[in-house]
Amino acid sequence: MQRGLAEAQARQAVTVAAWLCYPTELDAQLVVLTGPGGSERLDRIAGTKAHARTAGADTEGEGERGSEAWRSWVDEVVASWAACLLSHPDLAAAATRALAGTDHGSAVPLAFHRLTRPRAADHEAAALMGHPDLLAPTARLHRPRLLARLDGEPTLTG
Repeated sequence: MQRGLAEAQARQAVTVAAWLCYPTELDAQLVVLTGPGGSERLDRIAGTKAHARTAGADTEGEGERGSEAWRSWVDEVVASWAACLLSHPDLAAAATRALAGTDHGSAVPLAFHRLTRPRAADHEAAALMGHPDLLAPTARLHRPRLLARLDGEPTLTG
């Protein structure tokens, strides 16, 4: 159950971040067409060896190269914004309010309560995932851009 709660928080954070980053249907289609950039910088920050293996991973194949192909579709900005949202529920609440100004915000009435108002069980399930110190290297990459996107929100001091 805890894994499911943690996954729900992560999915909510990524959804809100992606919808803010690509607020119109055209924006979303353009990123599908051009690709988001890849995980190499995030891999370096995380200290993984994966960034050294991604050079040949842009084609589907068998073995290790094929299993690394997904890395080319990682969106660094969305990952950074999601990290910001996971570590600051007030910032997440401001971000969800900002969705009203996007094409996606009116598509489906969603409550991102696991992200914006996490219960005790949510905190327990994702204690490390939402820890500001662990997320800081990724969150700080594009936090200023997120704050600029949310400019005007009264709760953006954190």
